[in-house]
This record gives sequence, C-alpha cells and structure tokens, in this order.
Amino acid sequence: MSYTKLLREEADYLWEKEYMHPFVQGIGDGTLALEKFQHYMKQDYLFLIEFSKVISLAIAKSKHLDDMGWFATLLNETLNTEMALHISFCQDFDIQEKDLLTTKMSPATHAYTRHLLEIGYSGSTPEIATAILPCSWGYSEIGKRLFKKGVPQNNPLYSRWIEMYNSDEFEQLALWIRHFIDREAKTMTKANQETLKDIFFTSTRYEYNFWNSAYILETW
Repeated sequence: MSYTKLLREEADYLWEKEYMHPFVQGIGDGTLALEKFQHYMKQDYLFLIEFSKVISLAIAKSKHLDDMGWFATLLNETLNTEMALHISFCQDFDIQEKDLLTTKMSPATHAYTRHLLEIGYSGSTPEIATAILPCSWGYSEIGKRLFKKGVPQNNPLYSRWIEMYNSDEFEQLALWIRHFIDREAKTMTKANQETLKDIFFTSTRYEYNFWNSAYILETW
C-alpha cells in the first residue's frame, strides 16, 4: 500500500465527516443557502491567494526540474483557473473582485493559511506537498462523489462547482502530489514519515473547519 493511501485510510473517519457536513451535502442537493455559499466563496478566494504562495515555496525548494514543473502547473491551475472561476461565480450574485479583496479572513481561514505558510517557510518540499494534499485531493474526491450522485438540476451554480472539481485535470494534479509524496516517503526515516502524518491530519482537520466556518457564517 502506498504511503498516501495509508494516510487516507487512517484519516477516513475525518474525510467522511467532512463529506457528510451539511455544507457539502447542501451543495450536492442544491439546498445550501446562498448566503452561506457566498461567505464560502469570499473566504476561499482569500485562502487560494495564500495557498498559491505555499505552492510557490514548494517550487523554490524542489530539487528536480520535473518536480518544479508539476508544482508550477498546480500553481497555474490555482491562480488562473480556480480563482478565475471564483470571480465568475461571485459576479453571478453581484460580488465584484474588489469586494473579494476587501473581505477579512475568518478565524478558520486565518488559522488554516497560517498553518500552511508555516510549513511552506520552515518545511521541506515533501512536507509542503503533504500540507496541501488534503485540499487538492479532498476537493477532487468530493467533486467526484457529488457528481456521481447527480448534479442538482435546480441549482446550476452549484452544478458548475461540482463539475469543476469533478474534472480529470484536478484529479491528475492531486494524483501527482500523491505520487511525489509516495516517492519521497520511500527513503524517509520512520520519524520523518510520522511528521508527514501529523501534517496531513492537521490539514485535514482544518479542511473540516473551513466548511463549518462557512456554514455558520463565522466572523471575528
């Protein structure tokens, strides 16, 4: 069994809790209150700015050109595809990009991004990859699971969100991150593998908190 598959199996109870959160399920069946989705989109836009900085640090710390290229692809996908979709979504309910940029981070967004940036600045490339994996892999998994159930015909906005994260492009990027971690973990000490595990579980818990923060419209 690969190292990342082992991590995923050990964290399954947390990932299932995340998938079953009423925010995620509300997107899936189209019943999520628009106000909650708007809150999420604003916070996710801020999150992705910081997420992109963390990927940039992974590029800088990579030892091989091929790895730099893959992280650069992930950075481009985040900056020029995912964030553009956020702006497009927000325009659908009359939120302009300037409104996104003046939004203040919620406590959950602040805590999650500080965790990622701490790993980005102080950690190794495998540690950075492990920190961002629950986001990249988790969104791909959620998108595919919701799409398999059937997109909500009564809510085309949420259908577009599901279709984006159901895409093969997002899945391939998550798979590459997994393969990179699996490759690096093979030559690691047990102690270093345990460090990756702690990082993976911490990011997974922050993923849940991020959904919940949007659902309760969390502010300071």
